Amino acid sequence: MSSITIHNIDYTLNERLSREARRRGKSKNALIKEILAREMGLPLDGTYADDYREFAGLWTAEEREEFERDQTENASVDPGDWK
Repeated sequence: MSSITIHNIDYTLNERLSREARRRGKSKNALIKEILAREMGLPLDGTYADDYREFAGLWTAEEREEFERDQTENASVDPGDWK
């Protein structure tokens, strides 16, 4: 395990972290570790904060464009499908 030090936290952020930590009944240190883990998509209490984060950014620009072209038909509603 390692430690980090964060310098120059402004007053407003510090106060908001303090209030949120008190509201959740935990230390600021525990709150900050939870926020960092959630933001990074790491497990929180055995569950994942974002189950799809591992898939984000995997497509190339060309693959995204191909997908969007293939989805153009899905962008409009066919009234016949709703009868």
